Amino acid sequence: MKSRVAGAGPKASIDSVLPEQPSARLQPGEAAVSLARLFGKRTAGCTEQYLRSQHAVRQRLEALGSPHSGTTLHLPGALRTAPRAFLPPDEAGTTRLRQLDASLDMIEAAFPQVGTDIEVCRLTSRMLEEAWRSRALTPRREDEQAADCACPLCRRLPTPPARTLADYGWRQSAGRPLTEKTWPHRRELDSVLTGGWSWTRQMNDLERDLGHRHRYEDDILVFHEYKRVVDTIDTSRLTQLVQGRLAENFSTNSARALVSGLFAAHKRSVDEHWLQQHHAGSVVLPQTNPLDQSSYSFLQMLDCLFWHVSPDTELWQEEHLASLLLCRVIDDMADVRADALTGEISNFWLADMPTHTKAFYAACAIALVKYGCMPEAHSTMWNTWLLTTTIVWMGLTGRHALWFDGITQGLPPAEGCPLCDLQPNGCSGILTHGTTLTFTKRPTVPELSARAAELSDRCRAQFPRTWPLFDTELHAFEALHGPWNGNTDCAWEILRRTYIAAVEASSAAPSRSRAREVQQDAGRVGAEMFHALHDPRTGREDTALLAYMFGGAHPHFLWNATGYRPTGLEGDWLDG
Repeated sequence: MKSRVAGAGPKASIDSVLPEQPSARLQPGEAAVSLARLFGKRTAGCTEQYLRSQHAVRQRLEALGSPHSGTTLHLPGALRTAPRAFLPPDEAGTTRLRQLDASLDMIEAAFPQVGTDIEVCRLTSRMLEEAWRSRALTPRREDEQAADCACPLCRRLPTPPARTLADYGWRQSAGRPLTEKTWPHRRELDSVLTGGWSWTRQMNDLERDLGHRHRYEDDILVFHEYKRVVDTIDTSRLTQLVQGRLAENFSTNSARALVSGLFAAHKRSVDEHWLQQHHAGSVVLPQTNPLDQSSYSFLQMLDCLFWHVSPDTELWQEEHLASLLLCRVIDDMADVRADALTGEISNFWLADMPTHTKAFYAACAIALVKYGCMPEAHSTMWNTWLLTTTIVWMGLTGRHALWFDGITQGLPPAEGCPLCDLQPNGCSGILTHGTTLTFTKRPTVPELSARAAELSDRCRAQFPRTWPLFDTELHAFEALHGPWNGNTDCAWEILRRTYIAAVEASSAAPSRSRAREVQQDAGRVGAEMFHALHDPRTGREDTALLAYMFGGAHPHFLWNATGYRPTGLEGDWLDG
């Protein structure tokens, strides 16, 4: 393989501390250490604008009666915890890494601007190979899993329902159930997955138009990551096409997307290899993985670091990286049992780290959902709507178990609930200096604004049993968000068939079929109403309210999806 070009692009600043060809020359365990070193050197501290916004948040909440002090929990940053050493890749893994190196070398020779991205891809792919082999051959660390914790979060962990592979037949990425597509111009990109992706871009671009709203060259990795969207994708021909056209119509984000696409394709091949070994009886894969806090965080970053386009000046900002990581966590929270059944290695709830750390990460995701409902959150960086739109997209596609697994019989009391009292937090230090969550009595507004009051009145007339809870949550939401000026008809239709329907189902006799009905109708109402969330006048208002109700409001359907009950590792790997 060719030598790297010294001083090429932004990678030059790390050449002195990183091996020249990490996937070929690193010793076992060094990939994770080198990733930690790379992130430590590249990550930039919070911007002054972000710090000012945080201060404004505290002042506004304190004016509503929410004291800054309260019970706190602190978790060290992932960069401060030493990554665990893994076994080296096997022969098949080494071959895969060589093939990846060849593709990355070609990209780097043409586009040295993405040298850092390529370095992250090499190191992450090596760590992924090591983690899979360690999972297959290393006994599980029972001592770290068994420790009891009496913190408010761990005491609140739910007992999940048992699930089998048959319960996940709804988990498809072939474009269902969104019939109102975001960009209906190219069939291979016209899917439920890219619909949510493009929607997030539109939300970000309303004020700070970076020109990403209609850009397809940044979606190259969709072909690799979601190849079942179109069954007849010829990836070899696509790669040749990309190689030829990138030189003609190049953007840095185009090359970044290609690097991410190569990683996605590599990750899929590693997953398939080890699951095939499991099914053949060559190895027995446990329903856990050897990822600790550091290695989990680093592995997830390439899954989304360059997916969600942002300005180069923001790409490595601390607050941006936190948003990307917690976006992945919130996906893992709802999808844990499907991942447990299908062998997915990167799910955080299956990771071999203390349950308290997992619960803390889940709480951080909820705290960031709450923070994303606040107007101060959306002036600090371009990608601020990422987590907010993600949780709404999950709720409106039915693709995740947000309602199906989240509905349990009976509602836990709201009084003294740590999740209700969890204060909004941008969690910017989750990779670096750590994150401190605060629990204190949440603020509420004394009176609802006109449109929020109309939603409350509709609930009182149609669902009197649920109205007290719904009205209370509207008061709490407006304390975070300010007066709500959304589309009452759109918001009510969605909430009536999702959040309110789930509360009603929780209050009734237990019924798995009724829970499934709510989950499936959430997808249908998403197909009917998703287009309304693109309205530049009210879309952000509606999205903020839905994000709060889906991710932060009592009875915390998202939190109820965090646990899992082990069963046999069997079945295929589903659809993504």
